[in-house]
Amino acid sequence: MEPAFVRFDEVRPFALTDGVSGRPLFGAGAMLNLIEFEPGSTVPLHSHVHEQLGIVLRGMQALVVDGVAHELGPMEGYVLPGGVEHSAYCGPEGALVLDVFQPVREDYRDAWERTA
Repeated sequence: MEPAFVRFDEVRPFALTDGVSGRPLFGAGAMLNLIEFEPGSTVPLHSHVHEQLGIVLRGMQALVVDGVAHELGPMEGYVLPGGVEHSAYCGPEGALVLDVFQPVREDYRDAWERTA
């Protein structure tokens, strides 16, 4: 794989769910996803095999794990092992979150490629 350099504001977004979009960057074994939450948007309960790490860059994102909401603000982050069920919501101002997934989420790659 060759080195790559991107401006995330030039990466084509794709819809993750209503009011939530991602701008992905795919590597050979891991990926980044810059996620924009519209005000009041939510992500339904789900799980995946991928390890997920994230940092809130703007606004508030709450991750709900085992029924407990963990509200995170700017410069606060998280680590979710693969297989952990979680959901998310954001505050009235929306949120910008940077997620890292390992390994690459091929479902995200497929969804992003379909938006081309």
